[in-house]
Amino acid sequence: MALVLLLAVVVSAFSVRLLPLKVPLPLLQIAMGAGLSCLFGFDVAFDPHLFLLLFIPPLLFLDGWRIPKGAFFRDHKPILTLAIGLVVFTVVGMGFFIHWLLPVVPLAVAFALAAILSPTDPVAVGAMTATSPLPSRLMHILEGESLLNDATGLVCFSFAVKAMLTGTFSLGSASLSFVVVAGGGVLIGVAVTWIIGKLNRVLLVRTGEEPSIQILISLLIPFAAYLAAEHVHVSGILAAAVAGIAMHYSELSGNPLAATRMQRNAVWNTVQTALNGIIFVLLGDQLPRMVRKLPEVARDSGAESTWHLLGYVMAITLAVGALRFAWVWISLWLTTFRASLRGERHKMPRTRLLAITAVAGVRGAITLAGVLTLPLLMPDDSPFPSRELAILVAMGVIVMSLLFASIGLPILTRGLESDLPESDHGSGEGPARIAASEAAIRKIEYLLAHAPADAEQAALHAEAGMHLLDIYRRRLEYGDESGEDAAHMRRLDEAERALRRQALAAERDELFRLRRARNIDDGVHQQLVREIDLLEASLTRSSAGH
Repeated sequence: MALVLLLAVVVSAFSVRLLPLKVPLPLLQIAMGAGLSCLFGFDVAFDPHLFLLLFIPPLLFLDGWRIPKGAFFRDHKPILTLAIGLVVFTVVGMGFFIHWLLPVVPLAVAFALAAILSPTDPVAVGAMTATSPLPSRLMHILEGESLLNDATGLVCFSFAVKAMLTGTFSLGSASLSFVVVAGGGVLIGVAVTWIIGKLNRVLLVRTGEEPSIQILISLLIPFAAYLAAEHVHVSGILAAAVAGIAMHYSELSGNPLAATRMQRNAVWNTVQTALNGIIFVLLGDQLPRMVRKLPEVARDSGAESTWHLLGYVMAITLAVGALRFAWVWISLWLTTFRASLRGERHKMPRTRLLAITAVAGVRGAITLAGVLTLPLLMPDDSPFPSRELAILVAMGVIVMSLLFASIGLPILTRGLESDLPESDHGSGEGPARIAASEAAIRKIEYLLAHAPADAEQAALHAEAGMHLLDIYRRRLEYGDESGEDAAHMRRLDEAERALRRQALAAERDELFRLRRARNIDDGVHQQLVREIDLLEASLTRSSAGH
């Protein structure tokens, strides 16, 4: 089964490039999953709890690890407004709307359905915006929102289900429980990453660094955070996401080997591609079962026909988008109004940008897994009311939100120029390059002052060192001239490569120092460190070939 799913991901990746029409990869993977079910009888028994454990923690961990931290914390207010405020607004508004539209659905179940529809999915958001690039600041806000709103939605979902099962609900108790569940998830995520990082560094001092073991540790951390949080009944999803954020800061003090970073990036990219693809293939695999149940669910819901029921799903999808648009507009208007009271100038973004924000709120794996955890029975052993209807509506909203995003985003983003002020993400790149080059020059000068005792080796040492000093000084004076003559570089042989590796290590150490001191953003830091890693890897391969 796992091999079939992986093969479907590979085939879809090639197919999306071969098709004459530009089709978003998630939609193609959903169609492929539906085709496997209809044509070949491929049917996966979907266990939502196992799904949440195997798929969601590593993906949220990776998103938290890679999201630009400077942008994330600079825009924490709009992110939290969407991740908490919008979720609560959606739960209340959509709960009453669903109960009004489908009176057969009890109000508590309607709130549960609204809660599980409220979180946007980071996998789906990233996949749908890959072919429709958004302004960088807006993309960072959407990524941060989808990273954090899962916990809010799932907590609201559990409260609504509990209210349905027990017949009681306390706003005070629910608010306190939310703080405990969310805060506990944050603390567990930070604690697990810190403890593992501390133990890992202690062991590395004694045993040395093995890239494959470090990669395996990074793969296990999200599961450790998720399981530890779930064990103490706090948010495992939020713990996994926060563990990824904490991992970034843990590494700033650890500075792993270049080989570890490069191999780990390749492994995580593969894991991300595989898990993302399997999620959408599994979603498509569930669609035929949903279609077969449509007539029965339509009768139970009181809809006149299957088409009427699909119309209800469409109405709910549009209502979710409308509430999202309204919340964003109101939030920005209030921000502008408060700025005007303080005498500040704050431009209201265009309606087009607000529409993009609304359309980009794609639902996905969290909604699917969450709604399938609805209980089968009530405490008196009677069937849980409207369970099949809630599942069908949730799956319908997922598919329609993907369709709307795939059609709407390319249209809305065409020729877009953002009204949002962009952060000065790259403003520290020039000074960082200069500081790294100066650190390399100091290191080379120190090594030249401590030349080998052997006269021949000392001569090679001096020639290689002077050549590298010339490269770095020209980089400082005229910019980076990386097009060095390959034949001349080979003549300098091992001596120059040894010095170059030490100089690169000095550059890297300086970049880590600048990042720890917050003189450069993590985006600039990652870009420059990766350039150094690539250069060091090429030097290592060159040495191995001699």
